[in-house]
Amino acid sequence: MHSHTHSHTPTHTTPYPLLFQPVYKDYLWGGNRLARQYGRSGTPAVCAESWEISDRPEGMSVVTNGPMKGRTLHALVEEWGPALTGGDEPVFPLLVKLIDARKDLSVQVHPNEHNAHRTGGEPKTEMWYVLEADPAAQIYAGLRPGCTRERFEKALLDGTLETEALAAVPARPGRAVFVPGGRVHAIGAGCLLLEIQQNSNTTYRVYDWNRTDEKGRPRELHLEQAMEVIEWDNAAPEVCSPRPRTGEGPNTVADIITCPFFSSERLVLNAPEPVAHDGTSFHIVFAVSGTVLIGAGGTVATADPGTSCLIPAAARHYTLTPVGGPAVVIRVGKS
Repeated sequence: MHSHTHSHTPTHTTPYPLLFQPVYKDYLWGGNRLARQYGRSGTPAVCAESWEISDRPEGMSVVTNGPMKGRTLHALVEEWGPALTGGDEPVFPLLVKLIDARKDLSVQVHPNEHNAHRTGGEPKTEMWYVLEADPAAQIYAGLRPGCTRERFEKALLDGTLETEALAAVPARPGRAVFVPGGRVHAIGAGCLLLEIQQNSNTTYRVYDWNRTDEKGRPRELHLEQAMEVIEWDNAAPEVCSPRPRTGEGPNTVADIITCPFFSSERLVLNAPEPVAHDGTSFHIVFAVSGTVLIGAGGTVATADPGTSCLIPAAARHYTLTPVGGPAVVIRVGKS
């Protein structure tokens, strides 16, 4: 009712695993895999993205479980502060999305922390973890060896970006692709991806495969800004498969991608996994397959496949328990 008057009074709710209402986006290249794969209801007919954990006005996460039900993620960042994020960030630092590309996305680029000032954009480094992919699906990330700015501009004029300029990698489930700000990229048709990114919504569209909207108009491009922020020597795509750590016990932990903004790992759970950490970061858990119970602060959240859960930094002890068989989860935190 008048909660805004208390925005800086910390609540005494014990931090617990938070679930959120997804925010769906119906961009023209989307499909219906989120409804099909994860039994999601309420998706638009063409569902391109689900913003799973987002502290942005154009797609704000709202809690669906526990005492904070109905509160926005931003309100929790303001109220809980370091107890939620592990630091003093004014907004939640990451954005987690599911992306269903039934068609190719535009070729695009985001700024990074070194060049964002040139265009007034927000830096955005991201990674994609491939959840599902059609057999021939590709991801474009970076430039072919020897592709200079001049060659790129010529290919853009000739309509030969795909064959002359862009580096392509096959999209295979279980693979991850790293896309730092400044690296040209496009998600190819037929991919379902988990995207982990800095909290930013700055995208410069370079090329849109000559598509037009229902009125026959091409989508807007942002070539001037893109040319300012493309890192021409940041060429090769970085693709990796999770690298399992050696260790005893029934569960395996594998490192995926670590960069200055986030770290990611894949856990294969055959038995309960107790976690203790230092409280300097929240943890995000995404259930890839199998069901996992996430217990912290006396609360248990159930994560069926396709569910994203935010574990506040102050919940320094939590347990991941697979139910009815093994479960695979991706876990993300601050680096």
